[in-house]
Amino acid sequence: MKPFDYIRPESLEYAAQQQQRDGGRFIAGGTNLLDLMKLEVETPERLFDLNRMPMAQIEPEGEGLRIGALVSNNACAADPRVRRDYPVLSRAILAGATFQLRNRATTAGNLCQRTRCYYFYNTAMPCNKREPGTGCSALNGINRIHAILGASDQCIATYPGDMAVALYALDATVEILQASGGRRHVPVRDFHRLPGDEPEKDNVLEPGDVITGVVLPPPPQGVQLYRKVRERSSYAFALVSVAAVVRMDGERIAEASLAFGALAHKPWHDPRIETLLAGEVPSDAVFDKAADLLLEGAEDYGHNGYKIPLARRTLKEVLRNATGGGQ
Repeated sequence: MKPFDYIRPESLEYAAQQQQRDGGRFIAGGTNLLDLMKLEVETPERLFDLNRMPMAQIEPEGEGLRIGALVSNNACAADPRVRRDYPVLSRAILAGATFQLRNRATTAGNLCQRTRCYYFYNTAMPCNKREPGTGCSALNGINRIHAILGASDQCIATYPGDMAVALYALDATVEILQASGGRRHVPVRDFHRLPGDEPEKDNVLEPGDVITGVVLPPPPQGVQLYRKVRERSSYAFALVSVAAVVRMDGERIAEASLAFGALAHKPWHDPRIETLLAGEVPSDAVFDKAADLLLEGAEDYGHNGYKIPLARRTLKEVLRNATGGGQ
């Protein structure tokens, strides 16, 4: 690990201004950043410790909830309001990482975690995300955990988190403080980026931007499910995951909100699927059509082709469980 300056700012505004001016990284739990620093994948010259900032509360926001940036994953998952009104979020958080890691990991840090691509972590290998312009080793390498949707010839890495997949299904909003003192609210579905020609940019944060919280909309009606398929039942990243919020009206699907993890560089949300499902009587034929839309344009890079039928089966099973329809 390379030497760095450690700064405990007195205010969030000061931290934002200093980071915009001098560079560096914000740190709270450090469950991802410190690993990257130990491997020298990231070598910030300074860290701004935000743990003393007043952002560790969960409080009402209109008819919804506001989850502070420093709320730990365990605290969020265990909050009675989250468990009652947003169980898909609680289940997604509990499906990720160990109890000890969830005690340290924060809401903002979880959103900003970086890919677990083997080549991104190996500084001896070319990686456009780590060093733009050097190439993507995963394209012709071992890419079993990599993206089948939304990738580019610059990067086929996946976003590894669980929490954000549930937030996509819930259509949450990310609250951001800017170095200028202004605030902006970004729909979580617009927060992460696809790789395109700039795979080094994971999200829409600019220098000096600090996540201050995540706002959940009013509790949705219907069934909320989170399904994570992984290689072992203990701590492991998803091969495919699905977050679903489905409301029935009699025997028909009134509305559905779906998000998918481990398929792309960001949690995947395709509004066409929701439009297709609305008003339909649940059946395997309808669920297959939904899977066809999801996997339109899916690409097999050699080792990850199994994700295509796996995503289809997982989506269909989640929809069967949420609607009571199909086989």
